[in-house]
Amino acid sequence: MTNYQVNKTYQEINDKIKRGQAVVVTAEEIIHLVREKGEVEAARTVDVVTTGTFSPMCSSGAILNFGHTKPPIKASRVWLNQVPAYAGLAAVDVYLGATEPAEDDPLNKVYPGEFKYGGGHVIQDLVAGKAVRLVAEAYGTDCYPSKNAEKDVTLKQLVNAVLYNPRNCYQNYNCAVNLSNRTIYTYMGPLRPRAGNANFCTAGQLSPLFNDPYYRTIGIGTRIFLGGGVGYVVFPGTQHNPAKPRSEHGIPLGPAGTLMVLGDLKKMNPRFLVGVSLLGYGCSLSVGLGIPIPMLNEEIAHFCAVADEELLAPIVDYGHDYPAGTGRILGHVSYAQLKSGAMTLDGKEVVTVPLSSLVRAREIARILKDWIAQGQFLLGEPVELLPTDGDIHCVPTVSRDS
Repeated sequence: MTNYQVNKTYQEINDKIKRGQAVVVTAEEIIHLVREKGEVEAARTVDVVTTGTFSPMCSSGAILNFGHTKPPIKASRVWLNQVPAYAGLAAVDVYLGATEPAEDDPLNKVYPGEFKYGGGHVIQDLVAGKAVRLVAEAYGTDCYPSKNAEKDVTLKQLVNAVLYNPRNCYQNYNCAVNLSNRTIYTYMGPLRPRAGNANFCTAGQLSPLFNDPYYRTIGIGTRIFLGGGVGYVVFPGTQHNPAKPRSEHGIPLGPAGTLMVLGDLKKMNPRFLVGVSLLGYGCSLSVGLGIPIPMLNEEIAHFCAVADEELLAPIVDYGHDYPAGTGRILGHVSYAQLKSGAMTLDGKEVVTVPLSSLVRAREIARILKDWIAQGQFLLGEPVELLPTDGDIHCVPTVSRDS
């Protein structure tokens, strides 16, 4: 077992939060603190580091229970503002996917399609307090005789509404370029030909899983900021792949860990759940998510202090390599370069474009910091940490105390 100079427990930190004595900083603030005081002293001083990200997260949606009608119905097909929801759960339970387009959407028949309204927009409308038109159809049974139901519903009127996202908060992601000779439309946004732009979608040094790259504190039961309310990590996200190659700092060099998250939709905020239309691709939902990192020891301080210039994203050609599944990487670029507005690829300067909002990521980290400092948000100790597949380990690095 590693011998640390600093050893804290969740209970100790939560006791300090309850007393209003916890020292809380954001993931950007800890970088300067570690550089100034070193990892050990920073770990002694700080109790919690807050992170944040706000980006389109396609694998998102909501489980809704719209309540029994009179006479009752066992819905087999359901639409919310003309967006189909999956009704194969129970009589009046449905799952509304963020990427589901409205049924009358022309899709890409008129290319590039605009995808003006979809599941993500319905979720935003519900959270904003707007009424949504619900239409349900059924085949009828002895116990559920109704075959049709139609009514306006608000989030408050729904019996239950749970934001349930199978894959959020990617640990690193691609920087997308297009080396073909035509403009293409992707989930990474429009990409101009001949590397006319480079799109990226991560908050860099503020991003939650960059601050805990080996999942020392994040797992099943971790309490998080989700959509402006409180949520939980409930399982590793789909496509969780922590065995990706890592840099000397222990950071994955490509898309790696992901989180499955859940929270009460009725307590969320439309500022942090925003429906998205991706030209020529489809609908999505931008999700605000922040995770508190407990400063248990100096190793946690070390990883929280990794900065944008040390975080590298893989550059991938979406004009050929991505759709062909070649796996080819053109190189790597730091998030410091990506955030600067330009990078260099094969000797050419390329404009960089964020799909994520750094402004809202910072806002999320600050809100979470305030909640904890005011004693309104306690840390949830995970009952099980995220899997690491057993074949990765902490890469030794030079201590910032030296």
